[in-house]
Amino acid sequence: MAQSEPCVLDVHTPSSSFAILYSDLEDSLQTLFEKLSQKAVAELNGRHVRAGWVKYEWNRTVWNLDDASDYAIFGWRLKSTTPGGDGWPVLYVRDPDLPLPTPPEYQNPSFYMFRPKPSSPSPKLPATPESSSIASGKSGKRSKAKPQATVPKFKKEFEKFQNENGVRTITGSIGPVNNVRMLLKSGYRYVYISRKFATKNGFIPRDAAPGYYGYGGIVNLGKWPITVGRTRTVHSVYLTEESHFDVILGRSFVERRQIKYDPVDPTDVVCGDTDEKIDCELVILKDGMGQIVTVT
Repeated sequence: MAQSEPCVLDVHTPSSSFAILYSDLEDSLQTLFEKLSQKAVAELNGRHVRAGWVKYEWNRTVWNLDDASDYAIFGWRLKSTTPGGDGWPVLYVRDPDLPLPTPPEYQNPSFYMFRPKPSSPSPKLPATPESSSIASGKSGKRSKAKPQATVPKFKKEFEKFQNENGVRTITGSIGPVNNVRMLLKSGYRYVYISRKFATKNGFIPRDAAPGYYGYGGIVNLGKWPITVGRTRTVHSVYLTEESHFDVILGRSFVERRQIKYDPVDPTDVVCGDTDEKIDCELVILKDGMGQIVTVT
């Protein structure tokens, strides 16, 4: 059922927080982008909000709000949630081409990338006969301690399976092409670009015939600048037949930028050469049958 009256959406950016009025009867994805552009005009230096800049939190998970499909799901979730309640969606806006503020600059604690990291649970000592019962000083009898809640084995195995198949992706530019979603994985040795991406963006000729440009083996396309965050580095780039990602950043990139991963939060990625935190998303690939595709 459509909402009869406009509602309030809280919005957080890396440096500020504000609220906007939203109506599912009057607004569209474009009008929502325009409202966000007007409210954050100073922080965005007059640039207009577009796809890839907006995310929202729902049920403690951050989701993209890029296209008509995302917007339709966003609208459904609004209708299924009580306005202002605990599960009410919150918007996040950030220009991915701009670096995140670093101390002593102000960092908005409400922005999802600046939240405190969850603390790791402290290790527990193994149970002993002495610790499994409690002595009563009055009667001298022993009563069994209450069993502690544990995560079911099947749930642990499922979460482990999902985490192992999730891959890290970041956004950057390569050569003249901006806002490219790139796979970050040290299982690959170098930096690679897909044939489709290379053809579309002029890295190889559009009329490349079979037997050329990698059909008979990996071809070095030369050195190209890659910008992630506020830093640009130059890397040897190779052509690949991998079709799931346009660009793959392998060990040569990871070692050059001294990439550091957080053992608790897989989306917490820092470039050690500049101590800059990079916006990272986990992606789980599925084929047309809904089966998970493992990227090795």
